[in-house]
Amino acid sequence: MPVKAMDEILQQLVPLLIASVPTILLFLALVVSYKFILHDPLVKTLAERRSRTEGAVERAHAAIAAAEAKAQEYEARLRAARAEIFRVREARVKTWNDERESALAGARHAARERVHAAKAELSAQAETSRHEIEQGVDTLVADILKAVLPADLSAAQAGGSR
Repeated sequence: MPVKAMDEILQQLVPLLIASVPTILLFLALVVSYKFILHDPLVKTLAERRSRTEGAVERAHAAIAAAEAKAQEYEARLRAARAEIFRVREARVKTWNDERESALAGARHAARERVHAAKAELSAQAETSRHEIEQGVDTLVADILKAVLPADLSAAQAGGSR
C-alpha cells in the first residue's frame, strides 16, 4: 500500500506542477526585472553615496588637521610675539635702570663735589679764623693784662714779654 499511495500522490502532484509553471516563470521574470530595474541601480547609488560620504569624511579630517596646524602656527606666532614683547620690555627696563643708575651716579658725584668744596671752604674759613685769632691773641693778652694788673706792672710785663 505504501507504493500505491506514493503513486497516487505523484499523480496528483504532476498536474499541480504543470499548472504552476507559468507562476514560476512569472516569478523568475519578476526577480530578473527586480535585479535590473531596482537592485543594481540601488546598489550603485549606495556605493556612490558611501564613496561621497567617505570622501567628505576624509576632507573633513584633512580640514581639521589643517585647522589644527594653523592653530599651532598661530600659537607659535603668539608665543614668539609674547617673547618679543617681553624682550623689548626687559630691554626698556634695563635702559631705564641704566639711566637711573647713571643719574644717581651723577647726583652722587655732584654731592661728593659739593661736600669736598664745603669741606675745603670750612677748612679755609677755619684757617682764616685761626690766623685771625692768633693775630688777635697778642692784642687780647695785652688788653686782659691791662684790665687785671695795675698799670705799672702791666706795662712792664707787656714790654718784657716781647
